[in-house]
Amino acid sequence: MSNKTGSCTCNPTEKTSRYSEIDKVIELYKDKRGSLIQILHLAQEIYGHLPLDLQQYIAKSLDIPLSEVSGVVSFYSFFSTKPRGQHTIRVCLGTACYVRGGKKIIEKLSEILGVGLGETTKDGRFTFEIARCIGACGLAPAMMIDNVVYKQVNANKLESILSQY
Repeated sequence: MSNKTGSCTCNPTEKTSRYSEIDKVIELYKDKRGSLIQILHLAQEIYGHLPLDLQQYIAKSLDIPLSEVSGVVSFYSFFSTKPRGQHTIRVCLGTACYVRGGKKIIEKLSEILGVGLGETTKDGRFTFEIARCIGACGLAPAMMIDNVVYKQVNANKLESILSQY
């Protein structure tokens, strides 16, 4: 294990503890073919994100090329190499939501939060993303915060919705 703390904002003891938890995940799945995505998903739950030093650690532990690990991390949008916020906001940009004002919701949220898409607020409260479809087309435009879906959202409702978090 590297002594570098990379982008971890935790203390070295906390990082070691998190790596120990990740070791348990790797041990559980390492002999199961096609388990890399599951390992990365659980590692991100434990660590909060997948910085390069953690990707290197996982690659070495699984005896696979770093390029394979990094390729999976960069391909799937649910993996993040940067620290994420306490809550994740996803604005739907599927066809119905886009046509009914999804882009205006994105613009207003960006203004309210002070961040762009794919970014996390300075206070670490929100990570702001888009989704291609969240299955609420009949009540578009829609957005999600964590696993809660908000339907028929408009710019005037955003402050009230965010105040719940």
